Amino acid sequence: QVQLAESGGGLVQAGGSLRLSCAASGRTVSSYVMGWFRQAPGKEREFVGAISGIGTITRYTESVKGRFTISRDNAKNTAYLQMNSLGPEDTAIYYCAARRGIIATSAFDYWGQGTQVTVSS
Repeated sequence: QVQLAESGGGLVQAGGSLRLSCAASGRTVSSYVMGWFRQAPGKEREFVGAISGIGTITRYTESVKGRFTISRDNAKNTAYLQMNSLGPEDTAIYYCAARRGIIATSAFDYWGQGTQVTVSS
């Protein structure tokens, strides 16, 4: 089993930045795709981005391209989501997830509890 724990959320002004971390435990996740999702109030959870096991491939949803960057440090069993130029539309609970196999936007096997990100205008 893989346990995931997000941290780094909080309140930030529009135009600001935040860096979320996702620490994995239970087993090494160096061969897992790590993904980030978010769920805004009243909306369905949506895919934000993902990174391959060795970190050479990334995918992002269109609305965050050029603003968000996913990275990972397999030595620390941790993935990151750097968010820049944040806007109120980025306000959501952000979830970390892990899956085996190829990079994808769905069908993740393990999920964290989420961390709240609130962007004030």
